[in-house]
Amino acid sequence: MNAADRLIVALDAPDAASAEKLVRALSPVVRNFKVGKELFTACGPSVVDVVRRSGGRVFLDLKFHDIPNTVAGACAAGSRIPGVFMLNVHAAGGRAMLEAAAKAVRENAKGPEKPLLIAVTVLTSLSAADLKETGVDRPLEEHVEALAVLAKSAGLDGVVASPRETALIRKTCGKNFKIVTPGVRPAWAATGDQKRVMTPGEAVAAGADYLVVGRPITHDADPLAAARKILEEIA
Repeated sequence: MNAADRLIVALDAPDAASAEKLVRALSPVVRNFKVGKELFTACGPSVVDVVRRSGGRVFLDLKFHDIPNTVAGACAAGSRIPGVFMLNVHAAGGRAMLEAAAKAVRENAKGPEKPLLIAVTVLTSLSAADLKETGVDRPLEEHVEALAVLAKSAGLDGVVASPRETALIRKTCGKNFKIVTPGVRPAWAATGDQKRVMTPGEAVAAGADYLVVGRPITHDADPLAAARKILEEIA
């Protein structure tokens, strides 16, 4: 996989016009864009077409977490949107929910390839102390590993996890299991609200397949130049 296929830019914009401006600015070098809750709630599925018209594709980052039937319906709808190559759910939803989601994507995907379905393990904004407050007493890394194993056994294609757990997941789940890493921050960028971070080069070396980068690119005075710097480091 080349650098451009690995990088996913978080399109954390408040409206369609702002999103389209970013996509146009970055499309010379960026292929993958993440559409999350704010933008999708503001614009709906039409924002995916904004990316698709510029030659890009979308990671639909809506993190579904509900009863199995509801999540299956949401995943079925998401997998039918042209231009979506990846979507996600929360691994904490449990085996029945994960299996229902995987089945829905398999049965409803349009086009020659089904989207990748991945599960969020533990958000990169959370620390071990934060996790303990929610009732999870085992070590953070152990919890992430267990959720990754659960996702794989339920038929999902991979997980979202911080760069710091990537090597452990790769060892446990094998080379074909996809690992998507947010919390990627170049040495020249601020960490913001992310707590478990690595640089792009470190994340790739640890075994990440896809790197999600937002503010270091989208908030830079020259987003295209920032994206090029990160692509060079990935390569």
